[in-house]
Amino acid sequence: MSGLTVSRLSAGYGSIRVLHEISLAVRPGEIVTIVGGNGAGKTTLLKTVAGVLRPWQGRIALGDDEIGGRPSYWVARRGVVLVPEGRGVFGDQTVRDNLLLGALSRREGREPAAVAQDVERCLALFPALRDRLDGLAGGLSGGQQQMLALARGLMARPRVLLLDEPSLGLSPILVRQIFDAIGTLRTEGLTILLVEQMAGQALALADRAYVLEGGRITLEGPASAVRENPAIMQAYLGRGASNGGA
Repeated sequence: MSGLTVSRLSAGYGSIRVLHEISLAVRPGEIVTIVGGNGAGKTTLLKTVAGVLRPWQGRIALGDDEIGGRPSYWVARRGVVLVPEGRGVFGDQTVRDNLLLGALSRREGREPAAVAQDVERCLALFPALRDRLDGLAGGLSGGQQQMLALARGLMARPRVLLLDEPSLGLSPILVRQIFDAIGTLRTEGLTILLVEQMAGQALALADRAYVLEGGRITLEGPASAVRENPAIMQAYLGRGASNGGA
């Protein structure tokens, strides 16, 4: 198993710097969540780690291997897989084909039997997809598309899974299902870096957390301690330090 390390990472778009010397670590087998408001740089961070954006400076490493600045397909082939905000499923392709596309970036286990076994694993995790395998992904509900996006990421056999706002636009019951699935993946030992607007749920699930504000890490620590920080309560959890509400 390999952990992910980001050291003094800066990145942005054009001449606009979004990330300012970010340093963080995701240890093997743990869930780390990034908490922050809109425009804090959370998606930029995940895109840079995944190779969608090139870092301006700093280091990104998977175990002892430097992956910063490499193309996204190269990073995915090494096992760092991004499930993007907005799902990004191929609506004109079947659910089955979307899953099979996810397997293209894996380094090993590409033989048909291994791929079929992983499809079955994904269907066990998301049973709602089983009866829709041969239907177009564009015909799925928003919640089913999010399940498909997550399942497609798993088909790559990631060593580190990057999740960008998996609950975005979903009903409370579907949010619960998605978070239950992420919890199952943690029990299986998958290493996960999670960006999520629903800070309460993310902090309840994660092992550790970083708070990102204005492109800078302003707080880090065990998720339980970050969750009880008075400033975090007020800014992200919708409760003040005085009432102690859940």
